[in-house]
Amino acid sequence: MQSTATSPIIEIRDVNKTYDTDRPALAELNLEVRGGEALAVLGRSGSGKSTLLNLIAGLDRPSQGTVTVDGLRIDRLTEAGSAKYRRERVGMVFQFFNLLDDLTVSDNVLLPAQLAGMPQGRARSRAAELLDQLGITRHARAFPGRLSGGERQRVAVARALMNRPPLLLADEPTGALDSASAADVRELLVELNRAGQTILLVTHDTALADACASRIIELSDGRITRDVLSPVAL
Repeated sequence: MQSTATSPIIEIRDVNKTYDTDRPALAELNLEVRGGEALAVLGRSGSGKSTLLNLIAGLDRPSQGTVTVDGLRIDRLTEAGSAKYRRERVGMVFQFFNLLDDLTVSDNVLLPAQLAGMPQGRARSRAAELLDQLGITRHARAFPGRLSGGERQRVAVARALMNRPPLLLADEPTGALDSASAADVRELLVELNRAGQTILLVTHDTALADACASRIIELSDGRITRDVLSPVAL
């Protein structure tokens, strides 16, 4: 699972992020993630994990410093530019799936392509490819509420990959799952990374990080306190 690419897909330089408290959410943060890596970000609540994820997703901006993803300075994008960036360059997977319950599995997966203006035929072909790849073709016409947690997370991953983003962001992707479904999602993330997908995973779950990540960093009080290769990369 080690990256074979040499160019960084994420470059964070001298980033500080402060809100209304005295303690910064992120402090003098520097980080590079190279193409093909699977990076797990660990840390207690309040350590800065969510802030880091939001900066990389273009949902927030640093107080100081620069954030570059896939060669694009996202810290200086407009609101419209940030939305376009998320449509085209980032796939996002959440703890509670964020699927639309009144749409079928197939239509949930198609949604990012429709927002991006992908031609209908190409979009349906891509959706069918993803449903097959992730083993959920039989659920294409089902509604999310009829699926297990692991199956819903697979639908969420398919949706996130619809526009072939160079970066997949996963925020506690097994946090709402039972142990069997969590193991299923762990295996899926491993398979995706082995196929070359760059992944940044934010989690409290050290077992998930050890199983899925090629590299692990730990945050404390907005600073990186540990940066190591994971057991699977050794």
